[in-house]
Order: sequence, then C-alpha cells, then structure tokens
Amino acid sequence: RSRFLAAYKKVAEEHDDEFLEKYNGDMDVMLIFSGLFSAVSSAFIVAMESNLSPDPDDTTHALLAQLVQIGLGNLTAVGSTPATQASTWSPLIASIRIQSIAYASLSFSLLAAFGAVLGKQW
Repeated sequence: RSRFLAAYKKVAEEHDDEFLEKYNGDMDVMLIFSGLFSAVSSAFIVAMESNLSPDPDDTTHALLAQLVQIGLGNLTAVGSTPATQASTWSPLIASIRIQSIAYASLSFSLLAAFGAVLGKQW
C-alpha cells in the first residue's frame, strides 16, 4: 500500500507542477496583454474625449464677431445673435456609443488583469 501512495504522490506532484507552470505562464501573458491593451485603450479614450464637449473656438469666434459688430457701431446685430453656440451643441450619438464601448473594453481589460493578479497570488 505504501508503494501505491508513494507512486501516486509522485505522479500527482508531476501533474500539479506541470499544471502550475502552464497556468502561471498563461497568467503572465494575460497580464502583459491586458496591460498593453489598457494603455492603448486609454490613449484612444483620451484622444476621443474632445468629441464630447463643444469646441471652445466656436465660442471665441462668436464673441469676437460680437465685438467687431460693437466696434463697427452695429448694435442691432449684436443683440439678435447669441453670444455662445455651446447652448445648442450636443455630442453625436455615435461619439457617445464609441466612448461607451471604449470605456467598457478598458474596464474588462482591467478586470482581466485583476483576475490574473489574483490567480498568480493564489
């Protein structure tokens, strides 16, 4: 009986060592991939962030146009046009959807990295 247990223990330890080596390497790859993907995804999110707010140049142009009208003495044109175009501006639905998908992919990537770290520590 002790020979059987010794043989079983030896085979089980070999199997466990192979299993741990394989999945430890897989988690290393997962951490690298999710880290790189998160960095690239964050860069795209930062680049797309400007699509969700009005262009400040439009407001500056409208105010400068009003100042020019005041300087020319045309006060009736100044009162009829709004000073800012930002009140009527709204982001495109496509931009909102793309941003939502980008944030979701970043969240899942960070969740995968968190899972890999937990798996490596376990």
